[in-house]
Amino acid sequence: MGVFASTDDPGATGHEQVVFCQDKQSGLKAIIGIYSTALGPALGGTRFYPYASEAEALADVLDLSRGMAYKNALAGLDLGGGKAVIWGDPEQLKSEPLLRAYGRFVESLGGRYYTACDVGTYVADMDVIARETRYVTGRSVEHGGAGDSSILTAWGVFQGMRAAAEHVWGDPTLAGRRVGVAGLGKVGKYLTGHLVSDGAEVVATDVNPKALDWVRATHPQVELVDDVAALVAADIDVYAPCALGGALNDDTVSVLRAKVVAGAANNQLAHPGIEKVLADRGILYAPDYVVNAGGVIQVADEIEGFNFERAKLRATRIFDTTREILRLADDEGVPPAVAADRLAERRMADVGRLRTIRLS
Repeated sequence: MGVFASTDDPGATGHEQVVFCQDKQSGLKAIIGIYSTALGPALGGTRFYPYASEAEALADVLDLSRGMAYKNALAGLDLGGGKAVIWGDPEQLKSEPLLRAYGRFVESLGGRYYTACDVGTYVADMDVIARETRYVTGRSVEHGGAGDSSILTAWGVFQGMRAAAEHVWGDPTLAGRRVGVAGLGKVGKYLTGHLVSDGAEVVATDVNPKALDWVRATHPQVELVDDVAALVAADIDVYAPCALGGALNDDTVSVLRAKVVAGAANNQLAHPGIEKVLADRGILYAPDYVVNAGGVIQVADEIEGFNFERAKLRATRIFDTTREILRLADDEGVPPAVAADRLAERRMADVGRLRTIRLS
């Protein structure tokens, strides 16, 4: 994937800026992607991950930053879309000098990009990064931040799942439904709790033995299966991908028995066209960047002074947004992913246009 490559999607304009950052002494190799600032400064987390190659890291940051622009637009935020990746194994490379060096690069962008937590980075890391830049969200409560953004990410996914359940079964609840959760990490564990409380029957899996131990101790009623392949082929009503992207590929979709897909993972569609395959199989896909927007809503709230109840109320509205997208998809005869893209592009164009009006 080239940095300047255009896409065929209506309204897509390509990335505004891609920054490669390196500090040899600390081992930092990072890429910051800013897709759009039409609605405001770009906001998106920093992923710390051992990519197989630089090309793979670049492809991920380009996909993720574009997704953040659409996510922020549909979440009703006055923020654009960006993302960053730090290339390497966080268990081996993460250090105070590396994080602070990264913070210096974020600061050098002058507020065009706000960072936050993502895979491989945590609240404590944001506090370290913030020692070098003002443009950090997802900070600890001790520093006036929102804390763990996975709390409202999971809450928003649950709301989107409820809206999808209403669309398919006529009732906005997961009670009595069998839900498969793939990934019991920062978001999956909270989502599991919401599902159990709602009366769902949960089946789950994770590659991390510690995550499996956690669910055995916390929710012993949850059924555990060996791997994702076993989960997607299981007799489930709802599939919730909550790990890395690309979960919905040709192999997965061909055996998936669920009627609804609604999960926390970003970029769940492995390639364009999968959304149509899902629709043709009668599987309702609640677009990932719609239902998993609770986390970005939570950290965005920090910018105006964090209030958890206000942020939770905004995340609860993901139910209404998902419902609107599913209705629009039916009305226009398109998959929900297409309907969601159209709404996001419309808001970026209509509101972004106002920035051309001179104020003085």
